Amino acid sequence: MRNAALILGIIGGLWGMLIGFFSYGYTEVIDRFGDLGEVGRQVDDVALIRLTSLIAPVLAIAGGAMARSQHVAAGVLLLVSTAGMYHAFGFGVFTMFPIAMCGLGGVLALLARRPDAA
Repeated sequence: MRNAALILGIIGGLWGMLIGFFSYGYTEVIDRFGDLGEVGRQVDDVALIRLTSLIAPVLAIAGGAMARSQHVAAGVLLLVSTAGMYHAFGFGVFTMFPIAMCGLGGVLALLARRPDAA
């Protein structure tokens, strides 16, 4: 289960980074050029989006990376990352995979009792 948590956390973090790049970039474009009519409007909490765009994927990758050695800490990091992505970005077509992967990885890491067989 620790190996599964490792893979799910790293892949979920990489997908989360992609979401984070676009979300941070979106807020920057709207700041520089103003609202784009019906096409784009600034989000309500720019600081939340920008902070979560950085922190959530880093927590997911760190949690995935430490899943084999420190499974409880890894599970907590993955679940915090999941909660952050869900809170900041919501659950939609682009966010469902990183949220599901990080969430499942966190649960698997917490449920792991002994190291996986090599």
